[in-house]
Amino acid sequence: MARLSLLCGMLALAGCGWFDRKGDDTLVVPPGNAETSQRIIEEEIYGREGKPTSTIWDIFKAREDAGKVGAVNRYIWDASLDVLDFLPVESVDPFTGVIITGYGTPPGGGQAYRATIYVSDPALDARSLNVALMSRSGPVAAATTRTVEDAILTRARQLRQQDSKL
Repeated sequence: MARLSLLCGMLALAGCGWFDRKGDDTLVVPPGNAETSQRIIEEEIYGREGKPTSTIWDIFKAREDAGKVGAVNRYIWDASLDVLDFLPVESVDPFTGVIITGYGTPPGGGQAYRATIYVSDPALDARSLNVALMSRSGPVAAATTRTVEDAILTRARQLRQQDSKL
């Protein structure tokens, strides 16, 4: 029994020499390369983008621009629905910025129109708005489309001014 204990102790002592961190099985990092090795480790864990900068607590922070609905401007979006409220809405997608309406007749008008509105940018700018108007006989005149776009942009500016007064 004593011999077995002595043999186990000697094997355990001999095994401790394997952990000297100087063997061929471990990577020896030169003192000046600690940053490089840390970068390589983070790249292996997180990918080429590196360590993420966001945390779970970011959901409690205020949004950068409260005027955005998805990727579109909230004021242009709301103004489009206000100005063309006489048209029945068939489809809306605030994340792509598309509003599709059915045929409807404006108050005091005799011709039925349908519209497709595309809000392409979160900026309150004329370039962010694209309106396509159709009548039952085909596309309407460019001047009519321009008038509707101007009415939508004017209403969007009014909505923004109302929000700034709050």
